[in-house]
Amino acid sequence: MLRTMWMTMALGAGVGLAAGAHAEGITGVPPAKQALVQRVLDKMGLESVGLQMLQAPVADMLRQSRVVVQSRVPADKQDATMKDITAEATKFVEQESAGLRTSTRAIVQSSVAPLLAQKFSEDELKQLAGILESPVLAKFESVVPEMKKAVGENVAKANAAQIQPKMTALQNRVGLKLRAAVGQ
Repeated sequence: MLRTMWMTMALGAGVGLAAGAHAEGITGVPPAKQALVQRVLDKMGLESVGLQMLQAPVADMLRQSRVVVQSRVPADKQDATMKDITAEATKFVEQESAGLRTSTRAIVQSSVAPLLAQKFSEDELKQLAGILESPVLAKFESVVPEMKKAVGENVAKANAAQIQPKMTALQNRVGLKLRAAVGQ
C-alpha cells in the first residue's frame, strides 16, 4: 500500500512539474482571476497534504515498532532502541519534506488552480477568498479544537460506564488469543 501511494505521488509529481509552466499562468484565464485563484489556494492549506501523506505511514511504523520493541526487545534496550528508530524516522521526514512540499505545490498549481478557475466565476472566487480570509472564520477554526474536546469529554463521561467494561473484556479476549497464538 505504501509503495502504491508513493508511486502515485511520484507520477503525480512528474505530471505536476511538467505542467508547472502553466501553474502561474493558467491558459485562457485573466490575470485578475488567476490572482483570486491564488488567494483561495493560499488559504486552503493544500501544500500540507503531501507532508501529511508522508507523516501518517511513518507514525504508523513508529507505533508498530513500539509494540515490537516492547514485546521482543530486552527491557534494558527498549528506550535506546526506540530513540534510535524515532531519530531515523525523524531524519527521513526532515530529508523528504522540502522536496515533497515543492512537488505538492506544483501539483496544486497544475491541478487545483485550473479547476478553481474553471468551476468558479471571478465573483464567486472573490466571495470564497473573502470567506477564507475572514477573521470570523479564523476565530471559529481556533475554537473548533475546544468544541471537539468538550464533545469528546462529555461523550466519554456519558458512555464510560457502558463501554469501559466491554472494552476491558475485548482487551482480555484479544490478549488470550494472542497468548494462544504465541503458544503461552
